[in-house]
Amino acid sequence: MEKSDLNFKPDMPIVMVGLMGAGKTSVGRALARRLGVPFVDSDKEIEAAAGCSVVDIFAMYGEKEFRRVEQRVIARLLDTPPLVKVISTGEGAFITPAVREMLAGRALTIWLKAELELLVKRTNFRDTRPQLLNADSKKILAQLIDERYKTYALADVMVQTRDESLRKTLGKVLDAIQNHENKRKSNGKK
Repeated sequence: MEKSDLNFKPDMPIVMVGLMGAGKTSVGRALARRLGVPFVDSDKEIEAAAGCSVVDIFAMYGEKEFRRVEQRVIARLLDTPPLVKVISTGEGAFITPAVREMLAGRALTIWLKAELELLVKRTNFRDTRPQLLNADSKKILAQLIDERYKTYALADVMVQTRDESLRKTLGKVLDAIQNHENKRKSNGKK
């Protein structure tokens, strides 16, 4: 059942992680609205800083350079007031060890975990995913699941997303945040 409010006010950024199509942007935006805090999409911030699309950055400079830019943008987002906000990251951000280290203790990370068929369904008709352009999306996504889910599991909170309403997924995220906060308090952490 969906909760109407959390029993606490977040005191740090909430960072959404997971594969493309998991719902990081839509759920993140809804979560920010519910909490009354700003929402920021790190890929949109990268595009604004670079003056071109993520697809173009990948094509012109490659993934390695994109990850360097992404790391700098996420660092800036963590340090720019207001500090409490919801940040949606690109699917590869949390895979970068330096980004995970930067987020540890400074942000609440939430992994939106989705099954392969749902990811394929949600990403099939978009041309904004550099890894899926001119490729077998199901094969690429299956490979990314194999490579990345064990790293995403290092996030503070995991929420299984399904083919369900945004409202239902948001309720699951709010419940997971509340449970995480309750555990944090019972462990004597501020």
